[in-house]
Amino acid sequence: MRRFSSVFGRSSLALTGRREQFDPAHPWFLSAAERGNSDTRIRDWTDGNDVIPLIHGKVYFAALAEALARAGSDDLVLFTDWRGDADQELVDGVTVADAFAGAARRGATVRGMMWRSHIETLGFPGRRNRKLAEVLEGAGGEVILDQRVPALGSHHQKFVVVRYSDANTPDVAFVGGIDLARARRDDADHFGDPLSRPFPPEYGETPAWHDAQLQIHGPAVRDVEDVFRERWEDPAALSRLPWHAVPDILRGLTRTPSELPPPAAPPEPSGTCSVQLLRTYPRRRPAYPFAKEGERSAAKAYAKVLHRARSLVYVEDQYLWSVDVARVFAEALRREPRLRLVAVVPKFLDDDSPITIPSALLGHSSALETIREAGGDRVLVLDLENDRGIPVYVHSKVCIVDDTWAAVGSDNFNRRSWTHDSELTAAVVDATRDVRAPVDPSGLGDGARRFARDLRLRLVREHLGRADDDDADLIDPDRFFEVVSGSVEALDRWHTAPSAGTRPPGRLRRHRIEVPPQWQQRAAALVYRLVVDPDGRPVRMRLRRTY
Repeated sequence: MRRFSSVFGRSSLALTGRREQFDPAHPWFLSAAERGNSDTRIRDWTDGNDVIPLIHGKVYFAALAEALARAGSDDLVLFTDWRGDADQELVDGVTVADAFAGAARRGATVRGMMWRSHIETLGFPGRRNRKLAEVLEGAGGEVILDQRVPALGSHHQKFVVVRYSDANTPDVAFVGGIDLARARRDDADHFGDPLSRPFPPEYGETPAWHDAQLQIHGPAVRDVEDVFRERWEDPAALSRLPWHAVPDILRGLTRTPSELPPPAAPPEPSGTCSVQLLRTYPRRRPAYPFAKEGERSAAKAYAKVLHRARSLVYVEDQYLWSVDVARVFAEALRREPRLRLVAVVPKFLDDDSPITIPSALLGHSSALETIREAGGDRVLVLDLENDRGIPVYVHSKVCIVDDTWAAVGSDNFNRRSWTHDSELTAAVVDATRDVRAPVDPSGLGDGARRFARDLRLRLVREHLGRADDDDADLIDPDRFFEVVSGSVEALDRWHTAPSAGTRPPGRLRRHRIEVPPQWQQRAAALVYRLVVDPDGRPVRMRLRRTY
């Protein structure tokens, strides 16, 4: 890691400056003090939720289309998004615009917050987000283009809430990393979404896309709703730049959000999962009323659970490219000699810009070196291809620790997501223990939990080309690591000599990256710090190297 120390400097693993605190009933969750944000109205966590993982955009979009089709008079529909394409199909013949506009025309209160975005000529989605806002406002909804972010920041949260006036229809929230956008409607076959978008040529004409979202019923729905309400009620101007404001005014888009209907009581318990919402908000001026010094609970939560990790950490992430984040993983690997890490990342970046690629590769290569130096052969960093050998873009943001704690959200493992942009992640601990051996992978007495273990097995069965019930040799974390390693080695060998025999099953490949030369590291370092992976912490936290 010395090669990169002069570029990135030192970074402490300290998160709060306080000793770890926990409720004995939920030792994996942050306490209120650890969250460090007394300005928010969301609760520490909620019990009694039913949480269903929706793997792939096609599965999520179908569930969302069904939820929106039920929405009508006196119902409430709330959504946020980084990018939204009005013409993206949720199901055949029903677009994003159709589904939300249909709910509004049936009498539902439809409110949305789309990121206003930066300069569109650099590839940002401002024009598309504006188009969706115009369509929904024309149907009676209200959508704001929200640029209440620091310079070079973004609103990256991706969630939908539907509250029904009919007591017999369960309220629902969808939380995760899937935008309402083109290219996302892929499935387990990974042939891609026919309605695609410009993408690096290595991924083909219709890039395959791997992603994840959660469907939540129960009390946590109200907390997701309150995340929306806090942002909606922020009195700051949506944008202070005249070249943003004037076009929106001329197009008749909302510039002052209306008052939301009073919130309904939280839904009744309906499942066995406890859910804690984790967020990132930067320190902003004027301050967010709900996070006056920002919030970094996502960063704090990952560090806390990695400190408890003893057996296996499984990660899927779009941007594992920050040394600050990598050092949290490295500390866990050094502390616990039997801990293993499996990380699935994209083979190639989602960008072909000559400005950002060197900086992103710099951050990615240094992060991987930090982790590999700490864990050695206990670390597997992999990428994904479909059965035709074409790379699959990994956009999911998933972390599973010791088959106990699982998180799915919008935040990536980089400093931008941990400090600078708005993010929302749902962490889940199931009250139902998994009785398959080993019943307590961490050895801390917490026990494996059904949701976390099932999610890990479901993801990896797909990546290994297995049937739904073919996972007996994957349950034990140690055996799991060996089986995955063997599959990866077999597929890598076949790729070196494909004429030698039939392609072995599986889609995971060992991830390799070219390390930028030293001169390029130094040239790209400033762009990396300021543009690619900026720091949104207050100055005193940066100086103390805490979150």
